[in-house]
Amino acid sequence: MEETFVLIKPDGIQRKNIGQIIQRLEGKGLQLKAMKMLWLTPPQVEELYPHLKDKEFFPRLTNFMVAAPVIVMVWAGEEAISATRKLLGATNPQEASTGTIRGDWAMAVGANLVHGSDSPATARREIEQFFSQEEIMEYEQAGENWLKEEPWQ
Repeated sequence: MEETFVLIKPDGIQRKNIGQIIQRLEGKGLQLKAMKMLWLTPPQVEELYPHLKDKEFFPRLTNFMVAAPVIVMVWAGEEAISATRKLLGATNPQEASTGTIRGDWAMAVGANLVHGSDSPATARREIEQFFSQEEIMEYEQAGENWLKEEPWQ
């Protein structure tokens, strides 16, 4: 089972989208394995977005990400990374499809509610940044075997 990292950004917290975002991920059949709320620090933002730290907008991004708490989560499931990215929608909410988190509730790239891992390597790095192994729960959900079965085969 693949694991991925999802972060609800400060605008998702302030706009009270927490429950709706979690509901979409659970509704897809993904399993929540870890979750906590915290205040990011500027060094944590730099570690989360190393590919953006040299961009001219990075100081604004950092100010935004440390302005309010965030929720960090680990989700698992079959092809969890691609499933989650489809649920989140395009980074630019104006290009995100209706029915995605960003397409339904976000208005701007700079305030697009959520962050999600884009690859297995990124997911590992991001999960390790915020969670110890002891904080990630391993458990079987009721009906999990039913979800894995493909009755048409």
